[in-house]
Amino acid sequence: MKHYSISLISYLNSRPFLYGLENHPIRDSIRIFLDIPSKTAIKLIDHQADIGLVPVGALTDLPGHRIISDYCISAAGAVRTVVLASDVPLEEIETVLLDYQSRSSVLLVRVLARFFWKKEFRWEKSSAGYEKKAISGKTAAVVIGDRVFEVEKRFRYIFDLSAEWMKFSGLPFVFAVWVAMEELPAAFRDLFNTAVGFGVKSVPEVEELVKDEYPGVDLNSYFNGNISYLLNDPKRQGMARFLELATRLREIIP
Repeated sequence: MKHYSISLISYLNSRPFLYGLENHPIRDSIRIFLDIPSKTAIKLIDHQADIGLVPVGALTDLPGHRIISDYCISAAGAVRTVVLASDVPLEEIETVLLDYQSRSSVLLVRVLARFFWKKEFRWEKSSAGYEKKAISGKTAAVVIGDRVFEVEKRFRYIFDLSAEWMKFSGLPFVFAVWVAMEELPAAFRDLFNTAVGFGVKSVPEVEELVKDEYPGVDLNSYFNGNISYLLNDPKRQGMARFLELATRLREIIP
């Protein structure tokens, strides 16, 4: 039997997917690798993974990709764990550090700056640990994932990028989708979709499993209020709108 390699983003928001894949009969035919978002598309390109939970901003690097599941990582409003953290109001920010772990969130903040906020920032790359020491004065930073639970306590201004996108577009924002580069057998694809769906339906069990890892975090509110998992038509529209604007941005600023 073929074993499929799966690159899964290693954040709290994807733990229901991990739970589903590990507690469903599909576990006997898969191997799971936990990665930061910027690595999942690379693994597909390099044939190190058959399936990846891929940030939407990286889809343009994957010609011929196939979205293989009815589930995704998205938000219809505030997502909480994708933010611009700052000491000063938006109009006073001069420099923005870009999270090295993310492609979609970096594109999102640049799209918002250009088309919504109408702001010109100085953009700078970041490296590990930047969120602990480099955000100060008029230098803000994009921070994503579990690190936000700590960052949000330390800075006066936390701009939720998904909420800002909703204000701008009126549409949900899709952060990551399940992608394969090759056609998968229909039976396996159905099994995979059922497994990740089982994980989404098992959020109470996931909360119990991870509660000690996230003291002080309202897991129920996060999983059921911030994160939305079903890839429906409004989310597909939001994804298409974002990719359109990201393409326009690249044409304006190569």
